[in-house]
Amino acid sequence: MPHDNLDRVIALAGIYQAANCVMQIARHGSADTDKMEPCIHSLFQVDAETVDAVFGEPGAVASGARQIIAQLTGQPERNLELTRYVVLLMRLERSLAKRPDLLARIGAGIDAALTKREHFALLHPNILAHFADLYSETLSKLEPRILVQGESLHLRNPDNQNRIRALLLAGVRAAMLWRQIGGNRWQILFKNKLILADARRYVSDPHPRG
Repeated sequence: MPHDNLDRVIALAGIYQAANCVMQIARHGSADTDKMEPCIHSLFQVDAETVDAVFGEPGAVASGARQIIAQLTGQPERNLELTRYVVLLMRLERSLAKRPDLLARIGAGIDAALTKREHFALLHPNILAHFADLYSETLSKLEPRILVQGESLHLRNPDNQNRIRALLLAGVRAAMLWRQIGGNRWQILFKNKLILADARRYVSDPHPRG
């Protein structure tokens, strides 16, 4: 199935939403579950029929799309830390793409998570710990290393560490999706008006193709 710019914007929004959740946990010790759930949901989607379905319900990554709008317009403000995380996640995905052994390990880890999902809720600590371990065993061994900044009180909390690593894994998953459907960084530089228009379209109408 051919993919259009809106599909790529949705995938890009997935990267932004995961990165923003990481920032919220690192700074404040928590992130909204309705923003976290689409990110973790995406890790289980290996054969989704549409880009929308990767993240769950239509409009699931609207928060990420709003972040794209803010970064492109400066309204309400640009967040350079968020941009840094997004760029690092994209670079980390490119490093992962060159390591078929680690891709296979992640695939096996997702299969194991599907079994656990039969017994635990999506954001259950056991699920998040599983994905956090998977991140540590694979992506943490690659460059660039993502150093999360925030309040030490929150960063020392083991549950927060698991949430952050699981979300970083989800961010790389979204970056992989974005690249697989034709996304590249040149588009962000030279097609930002089109990206902005589709991000606004997605935020205003969760069913833009309906």
